[in-house]
Amino acid sequence: MPPAATVFAMAEMKARNVGPSGIEIAYGRFGPPDAPPVLLIMGAGAQMINWPEGFCEALVDCGLQVIRFDTRDSGQSTHFRDAPVPDFPAALAGDLSTASYSLSDLAADTVGLLDALGLAGVHLVGSSMGGMIAQMVAIEYPDRVRSLTSMMSTTGEPGVGEADFSVFAELGGPPQDREAFVEWQVRALGLAASPGFAFDAAAAADRAGRVFDRGYDALGMQRQGLAVVATGDRTERLRSLRVPTLVVHGASDILCDVSGSRATAAAVPGAELVILEGMGHNLPQDVWPELVGHIATLVHRVEGG
Repeated sequence: MPPAATVFAMAEMKARNVGPSGIEIAYGRFGPPDAPPVLLIMGAGAQMINWPEGFCEALVDCGLQVIRFDTRDSGQSTHFRDAPVPDFPAALAGDLSTASYSLSDLAADTVGLLDALGLAGVHLVGSSMGGMIAQMVAIEYPDRVRSLTSMMSTTGEPGVGEADFSVFAELGGPPQDREAFVEWQVRALGLAASPGFAFDAAAAADRAGRVFDRGYDALGMQRQGLAVVATGDRTERLRSLRVPTLVVHGASDILCDVSGSRATAAAVPGAELVILEGMGHNLPQDVWPELVGHIATLVHRVEGG
């Protein structure tokens, strides 16, 4: 018998006229359609394929249905290429005129996808900026969220969850050539990876090539990042949540300091905080069993009432 994810895997599809912005969203589904739905949301500049297929299959093997998708400005979803070029110094000084959208818009896209798929509610799992989007969905559309898992993320509060960009000082911007881009992304991913676990450079290179082919958008990543700045601190709104919540972070994360998840767990009533030693800002295969176990336990506990 082949693995469950092979049996139930569905081809990549596209939903059209999604949400208030009427955009297109590319998505994929794994697992039986009657299983509890888990919606995976990736971070800034990332695509749905940055959720490793093996990770998705492991969730399916725990009796879950998995949906992953490209957020706006990434992969095969709508790109806002006519938008203003993001001006981060101006935004940090209070001028948000070059912000094309906020996390609220990304949350509305997410709920629009749920509408397109006929899903009344889902279990949200968001990583990095995806965790911020998931938080915003839970804040603004609480009736659509069965549980919330916020990974490698933060609250938007100044001084917590900050990145150490110094290690990327000599990396430079992403090249336009495919081969050079793959090499550049593998280097970037390696710098942010988990020091306590092996870094799979071959898998990273394979995924980087697919990311390039599906539509890498450096300015799109900047537009997403500016959406985070434009949204600001969510701490007080997180205090209003009444949804079962799991907060996960790597103790060695340099792209989002672990203080971000500590602040998230402190803000959300009843949240469970899991800190994984040796884990950085990626999903090393060695931690999949523990991560999947925590997510599946939460989902099945909620589904069981």
